[in-house]
This record gives sequence, C-alpha cells and structure tokens, in this order.
Amino acid sequence: MNKYENRWETVLVEVSEGIGWVTLNRPEKRNAMSPTLNREMVEVLNEVEQDPEIGVVVLTGAGDSWTAGMDLKEYFRETDAGPEILQEKVRREASEWQWRRLRLFAKPTIAMVNGWCFGGGFSPLVACDLAICADEATFGLSEINWGIPPGNLVSKAMADTVGHRQALYYIMTGKTFDGSKAAEMGLVNESVPLEQLREATIELAANLLDKNPVVLRAAKNGFKRCRELTWEQNEDYLYAKLDQSRLLDKEGGREKGMAQFLDEKSIKPGLQAYKR
Repeated sequence: MNKYENRWETVLVEVSEGIGWVTLNRPEKRNAMSPTLNREMVEVLNEVEQDPEIGVVVLTGAGDSWTAGMDLKEYFRETDAGPEILQEKVRREASEWQWRRLRLFAKPTIAMVNGWCFGGGFSPLVACDLAICADEATFGLSEINWGIPPGNLVSKAMADTVGHRQALYYIMTGKTFDGSKAAEMGLVNESVPLEQLREATIELAANLLDKNPVVLRAAKNGFKRCRELTWEQNEDYLYAKLDQSRLLDKEGGREKGMAQFLDEKSIKPGLQAYKR
C-alpha cells in the first residue's frame, strides 16, 4: 500500500527499498512546472524529508519528459495578468522547492532525467546532489526563443556546473543537446541508454544508502557551502561540520571506521565503506 497515493494533483510519491521516488506528474504538459506543482512540491519535500522509510530521494518525470520548464501559460501569462503581489507569491513558491529546499536537502537527492529537460528545469536539476540522464534525453534553454532571458536561477545553475563558453552558447542560441553532451559538459554525472536508466539510478541510490546518513549530509552540504566561502571561513566551517557530525552520529561511524581499518584490518578506505 502506497501511503502517498492520491495525496497530490501534480506529483506522485512512492517508497521502495529506502528510495523515495518523487515524480512530476503532468505528462500531457511535459511536466511543465505550474504554480500548483510548485506549491505541491514544497509540501512533498517537507514530507519525504521527515519520512524515516526514505534514505534517498529520486526526482523524475512522468511519461517521456523530466520537465519542460515553467508552464508558459499558467506561470507566466496568467501570473503576468494578475496583481504584483501574486507574482511575488508564485515566484517564491517556485524558488522554495527548486533550489532552496533541494540544494541543502537533509537527504541525498538524485535527478533521474528520463526525457525533455528545458528552461526552469535546470534549477532543480542542478540543485539535486547527483544526476543521471538517458542518452535520449533532450536538454535546452529555449527562453531566448520566447523573448525572455532564462528565469529563476537557471543561469546560476549553468554557471556552477558548465563551462563559460558552453553555458553562454546554449543560453544565447536556444539550441538543444542530448544526454551524452550533458554528461560531457558536467551537467549530469552519467548518461546511459533509457532502458538502463532506472537500474543505474537504483544502483547509485543503493551506494548512498550504504553510507552513514549523518556524515553523508555533512559532507555534501559542506561542499556546497564551500563554493561560497573564503579559505579561512571554509576552514572554520568544515571543522565545525566535522565536529557536528561526530556529535549527531548515533552510529559512531568515525570510531567504527577507524577500528575496522586500524584494529580489525577489515576495510581499505577508498575501496569500500566501513561496515555499518
């Protein structure tokens, strides 16, 4: 029985073997992100973050698309026609889940890009910790073709993951590229044939599930903060995260790992994880 069944209009959530599968569910609109979807995703992320049955969250899309970006009709035209205060609310809800929540989410996140990924979809794509896509997926920053620059934090997402020339080329031309090119540019970690996508994602999720969750959270969030701090600030911050993880880690991962390496000789760091 799926405890999340029929909870939301535009999002599906399923839990299987420690993985929370979060699916954008507007296939008839290529999973374009409407104000309703953005509002529901805030609720979804709040729920799955606190679910003890979920260790890793995978974000994907229904049908043949990941997401075609912002819904031009509902997000732009209808909002543009409303009062200014409505625009603020709609933009805030979009940003809340697409990068604020996802970027420093308490659990590991994987973007599983199964098809079309356009425009505003680049924000949650990059906000996820890791990403795997199908070779057949199509990526594009088509905003220039609609008379608008990339919205939300799309340009920031590109600047953080893709080289200067490559980013500007696709932002300025609106041309598309496939999954293999996305992997080559570093926009995703790996590109595989579509029929292997789910299996590859499960394999990656299983690797993460095998790690100490407290230490994993400290490691990934520490890295993301590093990009914004000076060397001196990073030294203080990362030592603080190290101490914090030891304080919060009920498993005693540091002590176990060192005992298994130094005393039991049962692990080789860099080749395998300590045995939880």
